[in-house]
Amino acid sequence: MKRLLWLVVSVLMAVQAYAQYDAAFTNYWALQSYFNPASSGLDGQLSIQGAYSMQMAGFDNAPSTMLATADLPLFFLSPRHGAGVGFMNDKIGLFSNKKLYIQYAYHQPLWGGSLSIGARVGFLNETFDGSKLDVIESGDPAFATSQVNGTGIDVDAGLRYTYKKRWYVGLSSMHLTGPTIKLGDDKTHQVEVSRLYYLTGGYNVRFRKPEYALYTSAILRTDLQAWRGDITARLAYDGEKIHLYGGVSYSPTVSVAVLLGTKFHGIQIGYSYEVYTGGIGALHGSHELVLGYQTDLNLFKKGKNLHKSVRIL
Repeated sequence: MKRLLWLVVSVLMAVQAYAQYDAAFTNYWALQSYFNPASSGLDGQLSIQGAYSMQMAGFDNAPSTMLATADLPLFFLSPRHGAGVGFMNDKIGLFSNKKLYIQYAYHQPLWGGSLSIGARVGFLNETFDGSKLDVIESGDPAFATSQVNGTGIDVDAGLRYTYKKRWYVGLSSMHLTGPTIKLGDDKTHQVEVSRLYYLTGGYNVRFRKPEYALYTSAILRTDLQAWRGDITARLAYDGEKIHLYGGVSYSPTVSVAVLLGTKFHGIQIGYSYEVYTGGIGALHGSHELVLGYQTDLNLFKKGKNLHKSVRIL
């Protein structure tokens, strides 16, 4: 009975992982360049982000996701150009999904804001560890009995419009080519990756006291069969020495989350705890940690040490 239950749980976890292939981060608002390549280099800064999500805490073989990204403006071309790189490692049950990518974005001033378009090329690596699979009847060709893996090329693209620092809206698509990754030397097992679409947006509310602000954001993702939406509100205090925020996030029919964070010397630290509303209990939620660092890279700002060469006048 334990073997059957373990097999059912593993299969269900695999179905959940690949029906909605990409991991869902509660702190999606802090990982803009991952969800939309058009965000690369948009703020004119070097931005380095890292996130780790441990989902369904307390369960064996529960999902966990690690993400690292970096993007910056390409000032040697023009502030309108941006680029980025990223790496994701997503584990769920006996499946492991790794993605390494590079991306590019172009930003065009428009209507007082900026219209951005971006594209990304990635390398996917899928692994299934069949050696840990405990089935009742051995020899079933439907299940691999050893660790098998496969690779594929992935393409993403996105659009985004940002109006100053007040609001933004973005549309992006992951896995545009819908790659099919065949596993093992004999290629008898495969993983089909479906296209996934994201609609994102946000609006910032300023108060009479300039040190306070309310940041609202939302994200909707769908493969045109299933969907998930998240709505988030964060109240931030931006003092001379102290920078803090706290907020809540709600995903209909999925979860409720609490967010806390701080920022100092360009370093941002954020934590969230997500409680699922499906009845598995508040103690089996998801822990998520986000680390970030931003620094100004505008090498063409005017300053007292700026010099010009007569050769380029």
